[in-house]
Amino acid sequence: MIDRFDGHIAGLGTAAGLRVVVGRWERSPLGTFTDVMAERPDGHRLLLAPTPAVAEFVSATYTFDEVRILPVFAAVDGPRWTVRAGPLEATFRTGGRPPLGLLLAAVPGRVATSIPWVSAIDVVARRVLPAVRTRGSAGNGRDEFYCARDIHRVSSGDVRWDGAGQGALAPVDPPVRFGFGSTPPGPSVVRVTTLIRH
Repeated sequence: MIDRFDGHIAGLGTAAGLRVVVGRWERSPLGTFTDVMAERPDGHRLLLAPTPAVAEFVSATYTFDEVRILPVFAAVDGPRWTVRAGPLEATFRTGGRPPLGLLLAAVPGRVATSIPWVSAIDVVARRVLPAVRTRGSAGNGRDEFYCARDIHRVSSGDVRWDGAGQGALAPVDPPVRFGFGSTPPGPSVVRVTTLIRH
């Protein structure tokens, strides 16, 4: 059995050291939802989930030090994103595609979301972006595949945690430690199909 999640993942680093990953899922076995994974500068990893079902599924797939169930709001208006989830308030704008985005967008969808293709490009991803993986373990005997379909840079943004500004956007460095791989190091939004094979 394969669970399929279609949506976007935004990865943001900040000058203060907070790193945030926003998953905005338009289609999934859990319906439409947004969740937030955050790693604080001290390494504490949090999941901010909108429902118990999302919290249970995501925390069975990734590793966190704390899980909070609370309202998660995300709105996308053209290039502008607005995200609010408990302590997190973020607004940011997407810009153009990097060269990698042009390459990803050129791959036909049927190919881009095939497990053999994703498995093959994992070797390339590890060389080009050392912290990025396209396949790995989803825990509990499951395999996970990240099918990147497109990528846009994040050109500007404002991130606040518990009301405190986190400074300028920065690379996601060190890489986040929720699962087997991190987001691209530069602040970005990736269109992705995630497959979890049981």
